[in-house]
Amino acid sequence: MDTTQMISVLLSWTVYLSGYPLPETLPVIEYQPHIFFVEKACLGNKNCRVAGWYDDNGTIYLDERVKGQEDAMTRSLIVHELVHYLQDLSGKYNHKNCEDYQAREREAYSIQRRYINRIAQQFSAIYVNFPPCPYS
Repeated sequence: MDTTQMISVLLSWTVYLSGYPLPETLPVIEYQPHIFFVEKACLGNKNCRVAGWYDDNGTIYLDERVKGQEDAMTRSLIVHELVHYLQDLSGKYNHKNCEDYQAREREAYSIQRRYINRIAQQFSAIYVNFPPCPYS
């Protein structure tokens, strides 16, 4: 399955699980080296375990190490970032507020867990590590 098809399918799942409306357009997907995530998502923390990041501007960045992978955990990572895309389009959260930032992450992890548990048809724990709030 090519990337556009996979994103379309995963977006459908994300809409179904989240209740957000289906957008007219897909987000832009870009693959970046891990150092990108250390700098952008983890604010320089070298112990950064982030492999996906949404820029609140229509682009989802994925670690180049997951390029071409279609396993359930990688797809759940993409679902997590698609939740952020839908949150952004909805205007539900203030992107510059730390409380909303944490609420967005909780919602995205919750939907990611529901996706992986439904796809794997078994309980899967997901390591939750909120990146630091860049707005504090």
